[in-house]
Amino acid sequence: MEFKLIPAGTFIMGERDKAHEVRLTKSFKMGIHEVTQAQYEQVMGVNFSKFKGADHPVSVRWKDAVEFCNRLSNLPAEKAAGNVYRLPTEAEWEYACRAGSTTKYSFGDSASDLGFYAWYAANSGGRTHPVGGKKPNAWGLYDMHGNVWEWSLDWELGEPSSHPFTSVESVPGSARQGLGGCFGTPADYGSVVARFIDSQGRNGTIGFRVVLLSASKREEP
Repeated sequence: MEFKLIPAGTFIMGERDKAHEVRLTKSFKMGIHEVTQAQYEQVMGVNFSKFKGADHPVSVRWKDAVEFCNRLSNLPAEKAAGNVYRLPTEAEWEYACRAGSTTKYSFGDSASDLGFYAWYAANSGGRTHPVGGKKPNAWGLYDMHGNVWEWSLDWELGEPSSHPFTSVESVPGSARQGLGGCFGTPADYGSVVARFIDSQGRNGTIGFRVVLLSASKREEP
C-alpha cells in the first residue's frame, strides 16, 4: 500500500445546515488508493466482490473492513514496525477528499469535469475499475470520488450536527456510512459531502481505504 501524509488543519465540514468547522489536531497517513481485491485477499484469504479484478477495489461489509485492519495490524512485520491500521473517521475522510478545497468536488464545482477524476454512472459501464485510473486530488489521493463508496469509522448521526469531530472520534448512531459515491451513482452523489447509509451489509458497491498510524505518529487514547 502507498500512503500520503495528510497535514493537520481546520476545514468546514458538510454543507448548508450541516456545515460546521472541524479542527484535525494531528496529521495522519491515508492510503492513496482504495484497498484492492488482491490486498484484501492476501490478508483475509477470501474475496466476495461482485466485479472481480486483482487491482479493482474490494467490496465488503463494514465489519469485514474493520477485521482487515485488525488482521493487517497484527501481522508480525507490521507489529514489529509499530504500525496500526484503521478506517478513517468521517471528518478525516472529507478533509482528505477536499484537499484544501471548498468546492462541491475536490477539483471544483463543475460536474462536467468529474469524468477526469471518477468512475461514476456516466462512464463506468455499471462496474468497478482498477484503482488509480483517474486523476488524483490535490493531495495525491485517487478515487475519492466514485468507483466504490468508502466506509468510515463513524456511525451515521441522522441529524445535523455542530459537533467538532477530531481525528480520533467516532460517534454512535444507527448505521455506518459510505462516502464519496460509486460507479453507479450520478454526478451529484460523487461530491465531497455525498453519503450512503447502510446497516453494515455487503451490497457490492462499498469498499474502503485505510489510515496508517506508525510508531512515530501514534494517537493518544
